[in-house]
Amino acid sequence: MDAQLTGRIAVITGGSPGIGKATALRFANAGARIVIADLKSSGVEDEIRGTHGEDRATFVACNVTDEAQIEDLFKQAARWGDGRVDISCHYAGVTTEVGTSFAHRTHDLPTELFDRTMLVNARGVFLCCRYAIQQMLVQDPLAPNARGECTRGWIVNAASTVGTVAHPNALAYTTSKFAVVGMTKQMAIDYAKDRIHVNAVCPGFVDTPMIGPCVQEQEGRDALAAKHPWNALGRPEDIADAALFLCSDGAMWITGHTMMIDGAYTCW
Repeated sequence: MDAQLTGRIAVITGGSPGIGKATALRFANAGARIVIADLKSSGVEDEIRGTHGEDRATFVACNVTDEAQIEDLFKQAARWGDGRVDISCHYAGVTTEVGTSFAHRTHDLPTELFDRTMLVNARGVFLCCRYAIQQMLVQDPLAPNARGECTRGWIVNAASTVGTVAHPNALAYTTSKFAVVGMTKQMAIDYAKDRIHVNAVCPGFVDTPMIGPCVQEQEGRDALAAKHPWNALGRPEDIADAALFLCSDGAMWITGHTMMIDGAYTCW
């Protein structure tokens, strides 16, 4: 087991499928205790308990469009974590555009689709950050590392390559992810003095259920892979490894960063 996160309490929203699940498993293997939050459980917490022990994971049902549920999530997490939330990763998200056949240009984009995408991907991240930060501000910093550096917590937001460059016919999704990038940078400078790290991961196209409509057929998989100079889809574990680094002592001087994990997608 990699012990980078031993004893730290990590909340992961959207923690049941895809990138969230991979992150939960990576963090658990690094020694963290995991609070998995999602609309419903997929059994990730049971997998972690079976491997690492009963006290290493729990599940909280949470809809990130409901502020009361988000507030309750962090209260439950802090109680379960003996008064702490050290890490908070915000992966819950939706898309009906990027990687699917339901693309819209602005003139025919339904208002309800735009609103729904922003509600989950932007407002949901904002609320999760707010309640995570509120908890981190009232807890003592962790013990200093070997260099005498300390932190109150780490936040990782799920942005996207299309939070930094445009994607054809994907106004709602790109807008929501640009918002996440902006929030991440703003929160990083606002809470640097409190020693709260706020970073974002920006995946390219990753082989997860979110892009399922395009990757069920090999032709669709090949087309998505070809968008990347690396000519391959990403794996959820690729993003999980990046998040693990951003929440480790090795990233102590990194905050406000948007980390590209994209097979050179943004280098075209």
